[in-house]
Amino acid sequence: MANYFTYITTNPGKSVLYTGMANDLEQRLVEHFLNRGNPKTFAGKYYCYFLLFYERAPTPSQAIEREKQIKAMSRKQKEELINQENPKWHFLNSSVMVWPPDPVRTSR
Repeated sequence: MANYFTYITTNPGKSVLYTGMANDLEQRLVEHFLNRGNPKTFAGKYYCYFLLFYERAPTPSQAIEREKQIKAMSRKQKEELINQENPKWHFLNSSVMVWPPDPVRTSR
C-alpha cells in the first residue's frame, strides 16, 4: 500500500504554519530544508521545514482533499489540530528521518 501524507511544518520560532501534501515525507522535508531562505517558495521564504503534524492517506486524492481542508482552517483550528497529536509542538523531523539531513547528500 502506498503512503501519502498531509503535513504541517513551521519555522524555528513557530510563528508561521505551512500545510502540504507529499508521497515521500522525508524527501519533502529535505526539500523544504534546502529551500530555506528562498523567497520564491512560501516554505522557503519563511523557513518552514520543522515538522509539527502529519497524517497518512491511502490515496493521493485523499491526501490532497485533506490538505485543502487544513488549508481552509483558521490558524486557531490548525493549532488545535496540532495540539491533538503534538501538544508541546515538538519538531517531529527526527521521528520520521535522520535529522538534520546529511549535508553531503543534500548539498546544492
